[in-house]
Amino acid sequence: MSTSPENIRVADRLVIAISRWLTQHISDADLRGELEAVELVGLTPTQAEAVLELQNELDVGTDRPALEMIAREALEAVALCD
Repeated sequence: MSTSPENIRVADRLVIAISRWLTQHISDADLRGELEAVELVGLTPTQAEAVLELQNELDVGTDRPALEMIAREALEAVALCD
């Protein structure tokens, strides 16, 4: 089984990216790039809404503590909504 990026489900890719950002392994810009690179049509409406909210908060420069809370909520929505 291949785990190359193109074979990873959209939700899994988002979980990985958000988790890496929460543990400070990637920057805000890297997370923004990952969020922008995914096709939202592959997500449920709840998942897509959570991703869009996180993107918006990154774009407006929300401070890290508040952004972490939103990222955790997005992570939960993406991981648990199938």
